[in-house]
Amino acid sequence: MTNLFSEIPDAFWGLFRSGNRQIYIEALLRINEEYQYSNYYLSREVCVQTLSDYLARRKVELAKEEGEDDFDLLEPQSIRILNWLLRTGWLRRVNDYREMTVNIVIPDYAAVFVDAFVRLEGGEEDETQVYIQNIYGLVFAFFNDPRANLSLLKTAVVNTRRLNKSLQDMLHSMDRFFGELLEQRSYGDVLEEHLRGYVEEIVEKKYHILKTSDNFYLYKTDIKRWIARMRQDEDWLQAVCAKNKRLRGLDVAAEDIEEQLDLIERGFDDIEHRISNMDKEHTRYVRATVARMNYLLNREDSMKGLVIQILSHLSAAEEEGRLEEELEKVSARLNLSQLTVISDRSLYKKRRPREDFVQGMGREEEEKDLSREEILRMNKVKNRYSRGDIESFIMDRMRDGRLEVGADTIRGDEDFEKLILAYDDAMRRDSPYRVRVREDEEIDNGSYRYPRLVFERRPGRKSGREEEK
Repeated sequence: MTNLFSEIPDAFWGLFRSGNRQIYIEALLRINEEYQYSNYYLSREVCVQTLSDYLARRKVELAKEEGEDDFDLLEPQSIRILNWLLRTGWLRRVNDYREMTVNIVIPDYAAVFVDAFVRLEGGEEDETQVYIQNIYGLVFAFFNDPRANLSLLKTAVVNTRRLNKSLQDMLHSMDRFFGELLEQRSYGDVLEEHLRGYVEEIVEKKYHILKTSDNFYLYKTDIKRWIARMRQDEDWLQAVCAKNKRLRGLDVAAEDIEEQLDLIERGFDDIEHRISNMDKEHTRYVRATVARMNYLLNREDSMKGLVIQILSHLSAAEEEGRLEEELEKVSARLNLSQLTVISDRSLYKKRRPREDFVQGMGREEEEKDLSREEILRMNKVKNRYSRGDIESFIMDRMRDGRLEVGADTIRGDEDFEKLILAYDDAMRRDSPYRVRVREDEEIDNGSYRYPRLVFERRPGRKSGREEEK
């Protein structure tokens, strides 16, 4: 392999020290796009026109380079950029004496860097898909084509490693979004960062490649099945070795083929492990986003939000060397020696004795069911209606001291809530009616579903309104 370092001129590295670095890189990217479109040959006129079109869409100011004189500064910016790239070796002139033209090409060593610029700009997002399809095609060809040789499997191994590296880069790029998430100070900023940053850069461009119908797992199943069949078929292995010997004069042993198959299969196991880690990171980021948004919405109302503000304030004071002073101010306002700060809920839960732990092993603690009073209080329904309203709802619908709840009894949310409260009220001793539930029957009127209840008037008991009369 040719060592391209020996071909790089010393001025080539000046791009990375130049104040016009970003302008030159973007110019190279535009020239590279036109370069590929024009079958990898560009005339000087096309390069100048390409750069002129690029500069017309944005306003740039070129700083003077060390090698430029006053005459260079009089040239249009597109020509200045092209001349500088040619002078430093990022582009090269090729004379075509037959056509009497001068072509502009990108040297091999510069093409390596231009490809890196394309990747940094965010291009070639579908490379994971390309790698898995290449592996699929190579293994299929080796398994089915009698002319195939071991180089196909070696190429498949290379693509497997590249796919692993690409997935690892994707995994690493997910980490930076956690830091950017914490830098957002408002609910809208967090939402914008999530939708325009994470969703566009990770989910839509990278993560979805692994989750669509045409994904890694679809190809993996076939590839692993072919590898297993190749391993188990001894006659096929010997036949492949004999064909390589007869047609190409290559001494290929069955162990060489199995070694390459092992590398591919091991690489696929690593890929699945990385995809699993990506799933975990994705879930962790979504949860962190929701938690951050919830904190920004409620940070002044919740105990956790207030404690975080105190700790953040003290952390900033420590960096400025004012920790002791701020601690005195905080302690003057809050009794930090108590276990309950800001809230009646303890920040510290006392540990249970070891004996309780040993005795309780293997026995899950049963969760305490909420009482009807707690449920009603949580839903804030109980205080919406007086007891007289609830009793009237039942008593006004009774016929001969009896009400059997049917499908037409409930006509809206208000009726449904009163029915629930009436059922609760019927359990009280001073209630003017009692209730029975027919457990084997259920009513569904299209909007609500509830058991068939039968309310009966208690003899000698009057409702609150009857007593008032």
